[in-house]
Amino acid sequence: MEPKNNKLRITLFIPIKNEIDGLRVIMPRINRRWVDEIFILDAGSTDGSKEFLTSCGFEVADQQSKGVKAAFWEAFEQIDGDVIIPFSPDGNSIPEDIPRLIEQINMGGDIIIASRYKDGAKSADDNFQSALANRVLTGLINVFFRSRFTDGLNMYKAFYKKHLFDLEIDKYKNDHSEIMLVARGTRYGLKVIEIASREPKRIGKQGSRAHPGLFGKYKSGIFLIKTIVRDGLCYWPKK
Repeated sequence: MEPKNNKLRITLFIPIKNEIDGLRVIMPRINRRWVDEIFILDAGSTDGSKEFLTSCGFEVADQQSKGVKAAFWEAFEQIDGDVIIPFSPDGNSIPEDIPRLIEQINMGGDIIIASRYKDGAKSADDNFQSALANRVLTGLINVFFRSRFTDGLNMYKAFYKKHLFDLEIDKYKNDHSEIMLVARGTRYGLKVIEIASREPKRIGKQGSRAHPGLFGKYKSGIFLIKTIVRDGLCYWPKK
């Protein structure tokens, strides 16, 4: 299957930090013909992740900023593609769903969410706390932005790069760009679509940069609630 739309450039964005176990399993399953660009950003891996990727013929950029959010914006500003798909190489994202996301973009979608809870899909990496947090935060998005999402938090999605700027996502305010993109996009009238995409167990060691621990998750959850409520009450996009 060749889902690529010749009129659009598609970029698969892969942030890494010590993901060698997942990379060995996941990267061979990614067909490079699916996309126009694979942009990999390494946050100082010490387990051979970067060396493994370069040995497979991938180019890997070194992250210059600090933090997960900063990594995303550093990548967003360098990516050439019209459409971006952030992808987790630790096993949580299913590579074979990349063409499905692109297909929905080609059919007219603006933001396509790989939902871990739609139509019976499940997350094998969930525990009680993470499942509850997703339900609560997605519910808040639905209330404040009049949407009906099943998964408002998953980073695995496809979206037009231009919408980051059209929707005034501010990289300096610590806004969670992935969540605000979905929420603001809904209010702006963009076509936001969910496809069912189960989340397998993470491969390899726990504690990569995407998993900050219980205290970090608690602080992040409180911040996200404040951000969603603030945006729900105060943000109206420019026409």
